[in-house]
Amino acid sequence: MALRHRRLAALALAAALALAALHTWPLATAPGRLSRVDNADTQLNAWILGWVAHQAPRDPLHLFDANIFHPQPRALAFSEHMVVQGLMGAPLGWAGASPVLVYNLLLLAGFALSAWAMFLLVRHWTGSAAAGAVAGSLFAFNAHLMTRMPHMQALHVEFLPLALWALDRVIVHGRRRDALWLGVAAALQGLTSNYLLVLVTVALLVAVLARAPEWLRTAPARTIGALATAAVVLAVLVAPFLVPYYLVQRDQGLTRSLDEVARFSSTWRDYLFTVGAFHYGAWSHRVADGATAMFPGVGAILLAGCGIMLAGGSRDPRVRMMAAIGVAGVALSFGPAMPGYAFLYRWMPLLQGLRAPARFGFLALTAIAVLAGFGVAALQQRWGGRRWWPALAASLLILVHAEIFCAPVDYRAFEGVPRIYATLRSDDVTAVAEFPFFTPASIFRNATYVLNSTAHWKPLVNGYSGFMPASYETFAGVLVNFPNEWSRNLLLELRVSHVIVHFDAYDETRRQGLAAACAGAPWLTRVATDGAITVYRVR
Repeated sequence: MALRHRRLAALALAAALALAALHTWPLATAPGRLSRVDNADTQLNAWILGWVAHQAPRDPLHLFDANIFHPQPRALAFSEHMVVQGLMGAPLGWAGASPVLVYNLLLLAGFALSAWAMFLLVRHWTGSAAAGAVAGSLFAFNAHLMTRMPHMQALHVEFLPLALWALDRVIVHGRRRDALWLGVAAALQGLTSNYLLVLVTVALLVAVLARAPEWLRTAPARTIGALATAAVVLAVLVAPFLVPYYLVQRDQGLTRSLDEVARFSSTWRDYLFTVGAFHYGAWSHRVADGATAMFPGVGAILLAGCGIMLAGGSRDPRVRMMAAIGVAGVALSFGPAMPGYAFLYRWMPLLQGLRAPARFGFLALTAIAVLAGFGVAALQQRWGGRRWWPALAASLLILVHAEIFCAPVDYRAFEGVPRIYATLRSDDVTAVAEFPFFTPASIFRNATYVLNSTAHWKPLVNGYSGFMPASYETFAGVLVNFPNEWSRNLLLELRVSHVIVHFDAYDETRRQGLAAACAGAPWLTRVATDGAITVYRVR
């Protein structure tokens, strides 16, 4: 029996990998060349993965002192640290894989592992492989995650099913080892993304409350003790990674105002928007403007309804738990429009760093995925003995994939980091600035510089991230006039030893004048040129 379960789990993992390749097609055909590097966030996240792999074995205590926004300390805390994904991809980077190849392989792994983990959970809860397959498919390949491919921090949700499994065991058995699993699973999910740390915490709190009648009736003291153990494990594991965010928030005042949060909260449009080709082309494109994709699919809704009505409804504690998580996710996704959100915002510091409450809607998609699995299991219990059941189960699985299918995805070719960046690996390079030095309004254009810095890892005055330090605007106001004397003084003050000028980024008139100015500046010495890119030493 155990061997059969292991074989089924291995087959499910292989199927999940194949589905990940299918839904992201043609990425799997050339993961080292095809990419979404046309998106600044993809470039930033590829850099983050590379930075974690670079810094963790060298100086893990200074992991957050990343090389961008020099000389700003704790620059990694301006965005998601993604330490779990970074460590997962580290062996590839150490073996010489490009940051884009690492990113793409982790993208495929995120979809596959998330689907696989939910398959294992729902199959364990229901005893039905078909239920697990449908739930895993809906959990990993849904409208929200298919629009988040440039955001690695959103794609690895494989630890959420593990946390739900452990919580269920804590409530049923109250054993210490299950509490340890719960704390570790929640921590691993939280270390993939601060957003997901909040989401998994909310999901678990709601689940505990939804199942209170069960554990209060059986063993309240034992359950509370186990939950406290899990909370301590979670806190111990994530606290070192939250302190830098607290320090940056304190020093830089980097918080999201309620007005900003309101702009990125859900509306009714979000729950009608999907990128699935069929629905998008037929009707969903009409609500696409500014919406966060959260439409679960017609098949998912119907199967989830079956799960609620046929699988015991409120009498089944797991069904009740997942329904409560879904309702909480929808409510929180509306942000300040939800009564009580402002109170939570004031008393939960993590919420003050979250710009988009709309992403709480992912909890609703998670709940629907699990409930749909229960629906399939209920149908199988009724009709599993019929000859046509395997065909129906296969049709349901095809339906949920067909509703979200949007391949082929439009990728861009990644030609690699320009070779000229290798000249900056020398020990005499103390810090680097790249030009054009973009203004705060165009700071996203620095993302290419950030990605290219993976070739040398020297401190970089430029930067791009979720937040921008106050110093950047000051520097930009001076360096926009490069190469005048004021810009030279600032570069020397920042201990910048080399600058890189991308002449092709300027219009023709400015390009000619800049080339002449650089050639005539006695404090600039040309080091290397590659096409329109030139490296200068600053003296």
